[in-house]
Amino acid sequence: MTDITQDLLLGGRVQLAQPAKGHRAGTDAVLLAASAPVKPGDVVIDIGASTGAVGLMVAAREKSARYVFVERDSTLAELCRRNCAANQVEGRIAVSDLLEKESRRAAGLLPESADIVLTNPPFLEEGQARISPDKGRAAAHALPAGGLEAWLRACLGLVKPKGRFVLIHRADRLAECLASLNGLGGIELRFVHPSADKAAIRLLLSGTKGSRAPLSILPPVILNGPDGRFTSEAQALHQGEASLL
Repeated sequence: MTDITQDLLLGGRVQLAQPAKGHRAGTDAVLLAASAPVKPGDVVIDIGASTGAVGLMVAAREKSARYVFVERDSTLAELCRRNCAANQVEGRIAVSDLLEKESRRAAGLLPESADIVLTNPPFLEEGQARISPDKGRAAAHALPAGGLEAWLRACLGLVKPKGRFVLIHRADRLAECLASLNGLGGIELRFVHPSADKAAIRLLLSGTKGSRAPLSILPPVILNGPDGRFTSEAQALHQGEASLL
């Protein structure tokens, strides 16, 4: 692969090699990582890991957890492997199509094996919107028709009883997300707004497998102030100086 950039995340705490074009790590990855309640010794699976940004940012906070990065694109998986080495994270790279049971099994993704599963699923489904002509961007952003439900159910199947599941997705897909997560309780929802006067564009959802606790709505994240610059909270999250826990 050519046209690779070398980027720094969390104020330089994470080094990330990633393609110059196509899907690149940004605010969504930062917010998802900041929502992960990781503890020493946890098995953490980053689903749809791409080059590893989310898992590596979590590892910057808790290196003693055990990390598995799941990515179906072998070229991105190789970059993820390089990024783990550059950041001194002993992560296992699982090249797997999450939607295929045999592919998950071949990659060693066993049912109920994770303390935490994190995912930033592709936001679109075939037939719902125009898909990017860029193959890398299209693969990162689009699922087959009905794929979101299958993706979320596969993710939840990897979570141990009483383990945690954490998701970032488009705010307008909330109903589908909730309908696909049967068995997840104690759900905490947080909405992400581009500015205080704009509708939410993202949702952050976390919950505990097997919990019967009710759903709660947490304070929102406002990304930009009236001047168009990051709010102090958003800036602190991007610098690794704050979390959403």
